[in-house]
Parts: sequence; C-alpha cells; structure tokens
Amino acid sequence: MSEKAGSSISRSTTSTGYVFSAMIATRLFGALLQPFDLIHDHQLSSPLTSYRNLQEGIYLFQSGVDPYSGGVFRHSPLYLSLFSTFLPNSRTAAAILWTLCDAVGAYALVEIWRARQGLGSSSRDSLVAGAYLFNPYLFLPSLALSTSSLENMLAMLALLFACQKKPSQALLAASFLLHLSLSSIVLLAPTFLLLLSDPHSHLASPRTYPGDVKKLPSLVLEFFAYFLSLAVASCLVTGGVTWVSQTWGASLTLPDLTPNTGLWWYFFTEMFDHFRPFFLMIFSVHLLMYIAPMCIKFQYDLLYASFLLFGVLGTFKAYPTLSDPGLFITMHVLFPEIYPYLRYPIVTALLHLHASLLMPLFHDLWLAQGTGNANFFYASTLVFACANGAAIIDALWAGLRIAIGEEKEGWAVAQE
Repeated sequence: MSEKAGSSISRSTTSTGYVFSAMIATRLFGALLQPFDLIHDHQLSSPLTSYRNLQEGIYLFQSGVDPYSGGVFRHSPLYLSLFSTFLPNSRTAAAILWTLCDAVGAYALVEIWRARQGLGSSSRDSLVAGAYLFNPYLFLPSLALSTSSLENMLAMLALLFACQKKPSQALLAASFLLHLSLSSIVLLAPTFLLLLSDPHSHLASPRTYPGDVKKLPSLVLEFFAYFLSLAVASCLVTGGVTWVSQTWGASLTLPDLTPNTGLWWYFFTEMFDHFRPFFLMIFSVHLLMYIAPMCIKFQYDLLYASFLLFGVLGTFKAYPTLSDPGLFITMHVLFPEIYPYLRYPIVTALLHLHASLLMPLFHDLWLAQGTGNANFFYASTLVFACANGAAIIDALWAGLRIAIGEEKEGWAVAQE
C-alpha cells in the first residue's frame, strides 16, 4: 500500500470516528431529554419487551416474590440477574445503557458492512451507522426503553461474529438472543451456515453452498452447550422452571392480548377458545416455514438470507414492536447492489409513511380519546403489515433479479 493511500485511509477512519461520536452524543442527548413518556406506547414496546414490566419484575424479585407468579412479567431471568445485581435500573442510567446498546449495534452493522465489502474502512461507514442510530423505527423504541433494542444489538453481534468467522462468540451471542426472544430461532440456521461460508456479495453469481457442512454438527453442539448453560443459570436465578412458560411459552401461546404492531393480537381476541390451539400452531409454523426456502435459495449469500429472515420475523412474530421491522429496513444499507433492481421502492416507502401516520393517530383515538375502537388500530397495523410485506417481496425480487442483466434487446444471464 502506498503512503498516500495509507494516509487517505487513516483520515477516513478518523473522520468516521468523529462522526460516529457525534451521532452517539446526539442520541444520548435525545434520550436524556426526551419530552414525552413513551414507555406506555404499545407500538414501541410489547408485554415481552416493556421496561415498565421489567421494573415491576425486578421489584418483586428483590422483595422475595416470584415475579412470574402474577402472569405480568415475561422477561428472561437473565434480565433479573443483570438488573438486580450490577446494572442500574433508574431512568437516567437506563437511557445511557440503551444508547450504548444502540451504539454497539450500529458499530456491529458498520463492521458487517466492512466484512461484506472486504474493506478496513469506507466513506459509507457513517451512512451505515446513521441508518441504525436515526431510523425512527429503532430510535423511538430505544427512547421507550424497550428491551427489543438489546435484542437487536445481540442479533447484530451474532451476525458480525459469523461474518468474522468467530464461532464461539457468534454462537454465544445467538444463544443469549434466543433466551431473550424465542422467535429469534428463525435466525439460527443462516447464522450457522454463514459461519461456514463468507459474507461477500454473491447475488450476481449464484452457486452451490461453498461451506463444509461436515463442521455443522460441532457448531450445533457448541450452541446447545451455551444455550443449556444459560437455561441452568436462569433456573438457578429463579429457583425453578416456572419462567419457561411465562417467557418462551408466551411466544407460543399468546397469553397477553395487549395491542401491538403485529398481526396476532386482534385475530386471537376474536378467536373462539376451541379453535385457539389449532391457529396458534398455524401461526407459529407459518413463522418457521420461511427458514428452509430462504437458506436454500440464497445458499450462496447467507447474509442476504439473514436479511430477508429479519423482515419475516419483524412482520410475523407474536409480539413485535416497531424496532423489529425497523432493523430489517435499516439493513437495506448493507446491500446497495440491489437498489437498481428494486421494483416498487416508492410504493413501499409511501406505505410505510402512511402506516406510520395512521398507527399513532388510531392508537390515540381508541385508547386516549375514546372515539374509536380496536378495529381502528388493527386496520392501521394491517397497512403496516402490507408495507413490511411489500419490502420483503421487493428485496426478494431484487436479490433474485440481480443475477440477470438487462440489455436493450431483452434479458441475458449476467454471470454463470
């Protein structure tokens, strides 16, 4: 490398560091001085991620009462052990902690971008970090202290370590993520496969899976060792296994029908009890049925398969918040090669804009003003689901279409 090129990279890295620090400071300032109490907003936190429920569980736990006995606290026991020992749970300290988690998530996203491009740094780093830190779908749940922000950080770390070929770190982060959110099981398969392949873009040159699948059983065993260790630790913290049905079980049985941005709550509000088990199975299997097709079709680019599964998770999980589809939208910044092949990006953006205006309006009309009903808010979440579905379909189409080049006379295969 020439001295001039090395000096240019050094200046670029320094500039990126200054911009990143300014972004973090801005986010922290906004978190400490946010004028609205967003903790109670159903769009920003769910029964599984609510900071208010977390505080109640910690109070009961420190008072010697089983926090899972009341059917309200549904967070992982790992949160109890962390926040009742060395992590502070005051509002100010929590705002600082959540901002730091977002900073780590943004840094991980930048490093994933660098790993995909095979670069030490680039001029696009600040844009990638800004897409994570200032996406309203991610920023507002963080202001509401939703624990989904912590889950997003772990998801980004698991992907980063998988891209960097650090199996122990990736599997440990994935096991923590699965303990905090059972729905994240959707992301395990592409994480395992990504560890055995490379994160570089191969969308334009489809091929068979390049990894050594003989190493896969050892990765699965190591993951289960971490996962079982965390399960044992959770049992020791709570003194039993009652937490399993209240945390993991909540994602399967949907015991709390508090409104959220997802598709489950209203459907099961209107459901007859004798049909409930059948449709719970259908909804759960529907979330899992996308894993194999995505991983098989994009076996040559597992990072892109992970990206699409983030979109599926944010649309169809049991208790979503805005941060779930928000992470999928932010991850678009990792794949600039698909931009020319997106078919209806303006329509998708306008659908998201329409839903982002409707949801808070109908939520307020129903629960604050009392001039609406549940149908108002659910109608807006259906528009939101359409927007998320349109984004997934468009990204899927672009990922497939990029392998075909368009010529003036027609279509031709770009690469064999």
